[in-house]
Amino acid sequence: MSELVHYTEERGVAIVTLDSPENRNALSRQLVSELRAALERAMAAPNVRAIVLTGTGSTFCSGADLKEQLAANQAGGPAGPAGGGVPDVLRIIRNGPKPVVARVNGHARAGGIGLVAAADIAVAPEDATFAFSEVRVGVVPAIIAVPIMEKVGRTAVAELFLSGQTFDARRAAAIGLVTRAVPAGDLDATVREYLDGLLLASPSALAACKELLRTLPGVPFDQALAWAAEFSARMFASEDAREGMAAFLEKRKPRWQEV
Repeated sequence: MSELVHYTEERGVAIVTLDSPENRNALSRQLVSELRAALERAMAAPNVRAIVLTGTGSTFCSGADLKEQLAANQAGGPAGPAGGGVPDVLRIIRNGPKPVVARVNGHARAGGIGLVAAADIAVAPEDATFAFSEVRVGVVPAIIAVPIMEKVGRTAVAELFLSGQTFDARRAAAIGLVTRAVPAGDLDATVREYLDGLLLASPSALAACKELLRTLPGVPFDQALAWAAEFSARMFASEDAREGMAAFLEKRKPRWQEV
């Protein structure tokens, strides 16, 4: 059985690549299983500071493998992305301590957009297109709605979920689904720019920023301030804070702790 997800490490960055272009990088059980393993490996690797998620071919990810899902449905077995491990993948991307940059190499559909939304930073070429096509095949984007609705407002979500219409990367950036839409020739340079910034940062501070972003939305103002004050005090007392401030004052590069 051929490998559908490749894992490499380069200069502190883990590169996780979906490589099933003949199937438009669909979320088959094999691909999801390999993707989960690759992400877990990257999150646990002491020498990895950031993760890039990308794909091969003209499609980043087309969502559920419909042939596989139909076969499971007809056989009376577990159907839907939940049974295939998609929630675990989204949870690792969102909750893991290391920042994940989605290098959206091409078109994204349905569940594939969930991977984009779960990532901390997403860069897409302007000619990439997106669509929540679930309603047109009789299902709903239920699982991916969780990370998507953390990023995108209800008005845009309702329009795009209900219509199933195709929209471009500029619209995706305008509604907050992706961080930036850039000319295709600038994709790699833009991703590299983000990675260079991430590699300068304290790994523990990056993990703490991810926790901050997960925790504060929806918390009442006074409660959020109390939590943030305690969180800030804890971070200012950390080894990386002492090292970072000392390095700044001494005009040298900091020596960060591993997460």
